[in-house]
Amino acid sequence: MTTKPTITYEDFAKIDLRIATILAAEPHPNADKLLKLQIDLGGEQRQLCAGIRQYYDPASLVGKQIVVVTNLAPRTLRGEVSNGMLLAASETDSGETRNIVILQPAQPVKPGSPVS
Repeated sequence: MTTKPTITYEDFAKIDLRIATILAAEPHPNADKLLKLQIDLGGEQRQLCAGIRQYYDPASLVGKQIVVVTNLAPRTLRGEVSNGMLLAASETDSGETRNIVILQPAQPVKPGSPVS
């Protein structure tokens, strides 16, 4: 297991994690590994790009709830703006990713709810 440097509580407290509902999902037009997701954060809609295309059928994601880092600076990925990042666990074998599993709440939660 690779560990990253220790951060302070104050660093961690800066991260804004919220529940979002996926409204739409489609393959990114310019990247084989990315999906474009339209999400609802409870009164605000955003687009995310996520490297989960090999592991999820876009249609199966619509309506699912996910955990999103909402205060990450926007980034353009292959011509599409990603405004946040979903949380997922990745299983690796000899340094190679075997599976990615999106983190989801155990039961439905109002979109925009903070994760603490």
